[in-house]
Amino acid sequence: MQTIRTAAPADLPRIVEIYNQAIAARNATADTIPFSVESRMDWFLAHNPGSHPIFVCVTNDQVAGWLSVSPYRGRPALERTAEISYYVEYNCQRQGIGSALMRAAIEAASRLNKHIYLAILLEWNTASQRLLEKFGFEKWGYLPEVAEFDGRLCGQFYYGKKVGSPER
Repeated sequence: MQTIRTAAPADLPRIVEIYNQAIAARNATADTIPFSVESRMDWFLAHNPGSHPIFVCVTNDQVAGWLSVSPYRGRPALERTAEISYYVEYNCQRQGIGSALMRAAIEAASRLNKHIYLAILLEWNTASQRLLEKFGFEKWGYLPEVAEFDGRLCGQFYYGKKVGSPER
């Protein structure tokens, strides 16, 4: 059984472990150096559950995936726009965890006062492209060859979706 809830500080080690899997794989994030739990504490604390939560999916009493709703560029005119990022434990992929997290984030958009969600992903992350398109995200932009991994160049796609209510 899957449970989606807001992340608690005790979840941070698992969140970091899952993220470090993506860093090692070089296919789902532009970060290339693994993080320590301590180095991610400020990031975690900056995610206010009332405006920019981190959701976790718990399966068999363990965090199996997470999704963060983060400020986009930190500028006042963009406060109703958020960047979403999501990662699923490799052994738990293709079990509906990404979909459950995405559904929770979209359902929370109005409560969070968000009107636009953006996802920025590496062009070779086709699994993420499929997930976003499944939930009605559209390709809104492309930055060619902006990332480099061991001499291989990779572009980034910007996906976007109108969520929540446009009224204030």
